[in-house]
Amino acid sequence: MRWILLTLCGLLGACQVAPLEPEDAVVSMRVSTERTLPEWQSPRERSHPRVGQIVSLHSGAQVTIEQLLNELADTPLVLLGEKHDNPDHHALQLWLLQALEARRPQGSVVMEMLTLDQQTTVSQVQRQIQSGEQAEDLPQALNWHSGWDWQQYAALVSHSLEQPYPLLAGNLNRDALMAIYRNPPQLTGVESTRADVIEHLTEQIREGHCNKLPEAQLPAMLAVQQQRDRSMAKVLLEAPKPTLLIAGAYHVRYDLGVPLHINDLQNAERLDQAVVIFAEADQEVDSSSADFIWYTPAVVETDYCADVKE
Repeated sequence: MRWILLTLCGLLGACQVAPLEPEDAVVSMRVSTERTLPEWQSPRERSHPRVGQIVSLHSGAQVTIEQLLNELADTPLVLLGEKHDNPDHHALQLWLLQALEARRPQGSVVMEMLTLDQQTTVSQVQRQIQSGEQAEDLPQALNWHSGWDWQQYAALVSHSLEQPYPLLAGNLNRDALMAIYRNPPQLTGVESTRADVIEHLTEQIREGHCNKLPEAQLPAMLAVQQQRDRSMAKVLLEAPKPTLLIAGAYHVRYDLGVPLHINDLQNAERLDQAVVIFAEADQEVDSSSADFIWYTPAVVETDYCADVKE
């Protein structure tokens, strides 16, 4: 049971960022627009030819910032996928959100890092901030989950709380995850229950847990993963539009994650979706997973399985 608890807690948490070495000076990235993008923070692959490129996975061609913004500004559901411990991904998410805010009113922002039971607290803190009352300890006021590195999300959360649109929780809390694990519910829908989806997600869970998870536990862990995606899909569909999701890259993939659940839950009047995945320059991304890939430098590689015991 201890392994199960740690595994489920890991589903709510994020990897920690390895500190930059003193000689790792940030590198500024500029584009052919009036806006300057954030300076690079991650230390690896800065000279990789992909760094800074935005690629359309439909055509395989590079697109400009302006083309990306034009595409996203007209889309009611925008899903941004990140590597949780890459600070460049977080900086670009905030930059992109602010750029979209300048083009049209933002309806809401949904975060994987916030659980449904936090929503009342988050909404209360947001009202206080908008009335001019600042929280002395914002993560404590929000009941921020310690598994997510607050430093990675502080800027985007703080910005969103100051805006007129709501900041919404999309994820399930630990008690809900344990209940799903013990008694997995039957998932309904056509796309999210396809055999290829189940097979690929199961393999991802197996590899993500260092091939140490007993095979008998895989169906329950799959249920946990998919119910988290189903939860985020429900919140997105009910959220004021246009809405934007901040989540891990696997969660936003067209072929595996939240978009499948959105399609299963929607009625005949379907909302358009756009998926942007922030990927490290040395990472290969399946062409069916997103609309756009935005390549960044990479964080220090860590072997998270090295110390995992049976």
